[in-house]
Amino acid sequence: MIITYLTLFPEMFDGVINSSIMKRSQSHNVTFNCVNFRDYSGNKHQQVDDYPYGGGQGMVLKVEPIYNALQSLPPNENRRVILLCPQGKPFTQRDAKSFSECEDIVFICGHYEGYDERIREHLVTDEYSIGDYVLTGGELPAMVMTDAIVRLVPDVLGNELSHQQDSFSDGRLEHAQYTRPREFNGWSVPDVLLSGDHAKIEAYRQQDSYARTEARRPDLL
Repeated sequence: MIITYLTLFPEMFDGVINSSIMKRSQSHNVTFNCVNFRDYSGNKHQQVDDYPYGGGQGMVLKVEPIYNALQSLPPNENRRVILLCPQGKPFTQRDAKSFSECEDIVFICGHYEGYDERIREHLVTDEYSIGDYVLTGGELPAMVMTDAIVRLVPDVLGNELSHQQDSFSDGRLEHAQYTRPREFNGWSVPDVLLSGDHAKIEAYRQQDSYARTEARRPDLL
């Protein structure tokens, strides 16, 4: 899998892709690539934004640098090009699973008032948002989505059951988890988890998962 970020701030990704699960994923056929699309502006001033036609506030990301940056990449008809924007589809665990099976993903990380609509119409395959709030640019959403995706790549976590039991993996929130000590400050671990009866433990966890989802995220049911 190749993951490419089209960004004006490639240094933002250094710490993320070289730490924790992202770093580990690079030992399991995941490659990261940062492309500064200012280098593909096509003009001597390296300008990548301009005023919107028809007037309005802010600056709009030009189509040329994004087009040129994409053209600089090796051809791949299976490439998914993701535009990160407030108008995009809300990103979910199901999307993360789908993208984990892709061979080539490009994130377009904007940093202005908006995008020239021709980017959306002609250059991207998908549009995503990570929430109903405004961020300065697309870099943080790209990092969030990448983390969710690469941890599902085979062998990256080392234990396939780990992500299968995560919240949202089966459409519900994960059940409560406990570890040693058995009792702390008068707070005890539920007896059923100490019983050794795997059928009862599984039934307890399923019930707890459903109850948590019903109370906290009923929209998932």
